[in-house]
Amino acid sequence: MQNDILAGDVIRTRKPHPCGNDTWEVIRTGADIKIRCLRCGHVVLMDRETFLKRRKAVVSRREAPADAAD
Repeated sequence: MQNDILAGDVIRTRKPHPCGNDTWEVIRTGADIKIRCLRCGHVVLMDRETFLKRRKAVVSRREAPADAAD
């Protein structure tokens, strides 16, 4: 499992949110990771280490910018 997370990625967590959903969209990355529940829209901010422990799988990846490959 890759540790590089990009804004726009959709991830699955180990435990579901109280609304019953376990898929989240990554909104912001950095030292902290901000994610949004795709069912109810709840936003959670957590440090990167905690996020990597709670993440189960990457459902879909955001496309990398074309100019980043140069």
